[in-house]
Amino acid sequence: MSRPKHKTHKASAKRFKVTATGRIFHYKACRQHKRAKVRPQYRRQARRLVEVQGGDRNMLRNLLGV
Repeated sequence: MSRPKHKTHKASAKRFKVTATGRIFHYKACRQHKRAKVRPQYRRQARRLVEVQGGDRNMLRNLLGV
């Protein structure tokens, strides 16, 4: 007997991106508004995607169905 499929956690699917090789990326926090006083270097760095590390990766794999 086959096991039931897991549904994708839609809130997580909107916030995280899964690459073709299975790596999970997200955007840095605190990048939405009130960025005028922040150094341009940090504003540029906040645009980059960051890979999910540690135990969060295993949790997100279950939520995203990867």
